[in-house]
Order: sequence, then C-alpha cells, then structure tokens
Amino acid sequence: MEFAKIYNSISFLQPEICISVFLVLILLTDLIFGKNKKAIPYIALAGILASLYFVLYQLTFSGFAFGKVTHTDNFGMVTIDSFGVFFKVIVIIATTLVILFSFSSDEIKKSIDRTGEYYTLIFGMVLGMFLMISASDLILIYLSLELLSLSSYVLAGFTKLRDRNSEASLKYIIYGAVSSGLMLFGISLFYGLTGSTNLYIINSLIQAPNINTFTLALASILIFAGIGYKISAAPFHFWTPDVYEGAPITITAFLSVASKSAGFALLIRFIKTTFLSSVNPSGHWQMISIFPWQELLTIIAILTMTLGNFSALWQNNLKRMLAYSSIAHAGYIMLGLVVLSNQGLIAILVYFTIYTFMNLGAFFIVMLIANKTGSEDIEDYKGLGYSTPFLGVTLGMFLISLVGLPPSAGFIGKLYLFVALIDSNMVVLAVIAILNTVISLYYYIRVLKEMFLSKPSTKFPPFKVSAFNVIVIVILLAPVVVFGVYFTPVVDFAKSCITIFGL
Repeated sequence: MEFAKIYNSISFLQPEICISVFLVLILLTDLIFGKNKKAIPYIALAGILASLYFVLYQLTFSGFAFGKVTHTDNFGMVTIDSFGVFFKVIVIIATTLVILFSFSSDEIKKSIDRTGEYYTLIFGMVLGMFLMISASDLILIYLSLELLSLSSYVLAGFTKLRDRNSEASLKYIIYGAVSSGLMLFGISLFYGLTGSTNLYIINSLIQAPNINTFTLALASILIFAGIGYKISAAPFHFWTPDVYEGAPITITAFLSVASKSAGFALLIRFIKTTFLSSVNPSGHWQMISIFPWQELLTIIAILTMTLGNFSALWQNNLKRMLAYSSIAHAGYIMLGLVVLSNQGLIAILVYFTIYTFMNLGAFFIVMLIANKTGSEDIEDYKGLGYSTPFLGVTLGMFLISLVGLPPSAGFIGKLYLFVALIDSNMVVLAVIAILNTVISLYYYIRVLKEMFLSKPSTKFPPFKVSAFNVIVIVILLAPVVVFGVYFTPVVDFAKSCITIFGL
C-alpha cells in the first residue's frame, strides 16, 4: 500500500524526472566525449522538448505528490494542477529559445570547452523552477529556490571574459545569500507557530483565534523577501541591473523570463494556498484577515514599476536599460495579484505569455548586434535602422510591444491588467500604472530615435543576419504580432488553467 502511494507520487513528477535524466545524460556525454561538445546542445534541446510532452500530459491532472489523504483532507508537498502546467510551459518555451540563442552567442562559443557545464547548470535551473512552481511545502520551496539560485549564481559569471562577469556572479550570490537567510528565518517562524511546513495545514491552523499575528506577519514578510528577490521586486531588486549587465546575454534573457515566471508562480501559490479562505462567485478571493496582503502588494507594485521606469531613463547600456525595464514589468505583473481575484490571475497568465516573446526577442537582437559590434551602448545603435534594417525594424517592434502600444501583443497584456484593476474598483492604481507606461515610452523611444533618426555610424559597418537567426527572430516576432490582433487562444488557455487551487 505504501509502495503504491510512493509510485503514484513519483508518476506525478514525470517532467522533473525527465529533466533530471537529461541533466545526467548531458553530464555523462561531456565526460565521455571529452573535447567533442557538438552533441550536447542537441541533447539539451531534446530533453526540454521531452519534458514538454510530460508537462502537457498533466494539463488535466489535479492531485498531490508525497502527501497525506484522510477522510477530510487531501494535501501534499507537491501540487499538480493546470496552473502549474501553464508556468512550466512558459519555462520550457524560454529554455528552448535560450538554447537556440546559445547557438549564435559569441560569448558562449568562446567558452566552448565548458559547454557541458553550461547546459548542465541550465537544466539544474529548470529542475529548480519546476519544483518551485509546484511546491506546496515550505521546506521544498526553500530547497527548490536554492537549486535554482546556486545554478544561476555560476551561470551569471560563466564566461569570465570581462571583470564585470565575475562581479555579476559575486553580487548575485551575496544578495542571494541574504534573501535565502531571511526566507529560512521566516520558514522557521511559520514552523514554530504551527508545527507544520505544509501550506495546506498552515492555512487551517492560522485561522485559530489564539494565533500570534505579529509573529505571523513577520514570518510572511521574511518569506516574501526571499521570493521578492527572485522576481526583482523593489526593494529587493538591487542585484538585477549589475547581474543582467554582467552575465552572458543568453543567461540575462533566461533570468528575465524563466526565473521571474517561476518566482511569480511560487508567490501566487504561497499567498493563495496559505491565506485564502474562500472564492466568492465573482471570482474575488476572501482572505484570512490576519495579514494585509493587498496593501503590501499594492505598495510593492507601485514602488517596483516606478523605480524600474525612472532608473531606466538614465541608462546608456541597453542590457542595463532592459534590466530596469524587467523590474518595471515585475511591478505591472504584480498588479494582477493585487486585485486578489481569478480575473487578476488570468491577466497575469496572459501578460506572461506575451512578455516571454517580446522580452526574449529584444535580448536576442541585442545579442546579435553585440556579436558584431562588441558594444551594448545605445549610442552605437545610430542608424541601425538603415544599415541593418531587418534588426532595426524587429527590435523596434519588440520595444513597442514592451511599451504596450497597439496593435502589438504588449497592449493586450496591459489591457487585461488594467481591466482587472478597474473591475476591482482600483482606478487610482490603474492610473498610476498608465502614467508609468507613459514614462517607459521615453526610454524605449530613445532607442528607436537612435536607430531611425540618427545618421548611420561609421564605427560599425552593416552586416548580414544568418538564415538561422532570421528564423529565430520570426519565431519570437510572430506571437507579438499575431496576439496583438487575435489573442483569444491565449486568453482561453489562461482561463482554462485557472483552477481553485490552494483551498
């Protein structure tokens, strides 16, 4: 009987097992074949696509792994539901695209002797993200966060081509160590209060009338600090600009999308599973009145998008500008959580789908230009729209989508967020978000100005884009264009993935 339970739990972890198997396979291939690294990227690609099959297979599943079933309760350390499947698909899409980016990255090519380590660490990050997305136990949450963090610390300083690579890795690990310590302290307080680390059990225990609300509030803030660091939410965002600028562009792109999506999935599951009392017929959440989550999230969202946008105004390095832009987008995405409703969650899922393609697209073109020019300075983009029109136009389209202007898909993402806010009578917050969008228009338009309104630079001659890179850009650009005018499939998929989890 016990063996059957364990086997059933393991069967729920097929995507994670698939990633683990391919991680070991990459490591063995690297050890066996020595200097011949050509097969490793293809093995990595096959492993990611194989995990996609197992993830999609769980789309209609709903259950728990390594849990306890009684007459009245059913809970576990790992929760399998369509909500988790959605974010795992985002991680898989981002990982697949980053592997394709790596084929064209000069930074990665210069470190070809460590290709095996590179893909092993990426798979370590993916395994950590998969577990983060599904974790419903504080111990597993911490372990999966550490697995993701330790892999990303190394990758941030992977290339060692410049001093800033090592600086990025060092700053990342220092900030990460502090946030992990805060989170672990918060977990210990939760365990001390309730005697459990399972979010479902904690949900029932914190409703007791004699619970110490001050200690619970402190524990919640400490755990939020650990998760806020991972999603680059202010004031836990200080590592982001330096790490994004210093890391290889492929890893910067990966952190900006995949790591952020896993962090948001964890934050949503933690809040809803631990503090939700019920969901009313209109889809709004009734929270346990112990901790003011809505007020805290509102302050953090405003602070995050405002600091991100104003800091981006002064940047001359495009990678650093996109880093602050990524912080601002974390603030926008948090608006969907502020409303504490299923409508807000749908808005988050729609936004993340679009954000994945437009943000990765911008980073990919920056990488291609850096390959040829060795520069990431906005000043060096002068006349790019004339000297290399394909890259100039496509980068312009990605930036317009990041602003959220119609008819790009970015407009649809922000529209759903604003609608969710207005439906919840948060008009002032919607106005603040719109004003932030107007501010962001300046620094994105500045790049377009340099590309199309300045004389072509004689410093860097025109260059051609390979057929492979054209295909990758088209793959990234197509959803940004198509979803701007026909977004029904994305919205329908998002709605189908919002289930009443955490009760």
